Amino acid sequence: MTAPPNAHRLHIRPMKWKAACAYVEAHHRHHAPPQGHQFSLGVQTSDGRLVGVAIVGRPVNRHFDNGLTIEVTRVATDGTTNACSALYAAAWRTARSAGYRRAITYTQDGEGGASLRAAGWRKVADLPARPGWDAPSRPRRTLGTENVARALWEITTHDATPLPALRDETRDETRAARGSCKRCPECKRPITSASTGRPPRYCSPACRQRGYRRRTN
Repeated sequence: MTAPPNAHRLHIRPMKWKAACAYVEAHHRHHAPPQGHQFSLGVQTSDGRLVGVAIVGRPVNRHFDNGLTIEVTRVATDGTTNACSALYAAAWRTARSAGYRRAITYTQDGEGGASLRAAGWRKVADLPARPGWDAPSRPRRTLGTENVARALWEITTHDATPLPALRDETRDETRAARGSCKRCPECKRPITSASTGRPPRYCSPACRQRGYRRRTN
């Protein structure tokens, strides 16, 4: 029995958050669904069969989260030809029409990025492997993606500003784990530098008040 004409022509459709997460849970090779999204897209054949989804959200790296940058956090397909590149291209078209100037995503070591190149994306940098994502101020469970090198990809409008210098997303927490970051004397949480460049003595006004009451009593 032959396939009907255009049975494998791909069509983009909007996706509900829970439906996209369920598809990622069932088909993604090494990641669970993310914690949130700005929008999600699906790709289906002409006969209505869903063959892939893309989940798009705010950049995980806080230094890239400037309000004009979006990140494709998950793409999962059943292996249908051109489904990945169709999703990456549609994610950028949707983000650009909403006013975003840049879209980014990551691939793991061993993934060539052919689908991204086909959709017009370009590789920005090769990032070293990380021992893990857990940090004192941001506990994380083991994901199975530790110690794997990554590559950063982007696609931009012609007037997009350059990305900021690549920095480790958890450099402050890593320093705290090594004991080189000052901690609040009340709650023992790491203290980040203030806008003046000088680290404050306490992490919050509440801790400052508790410290004052403790000293005066």
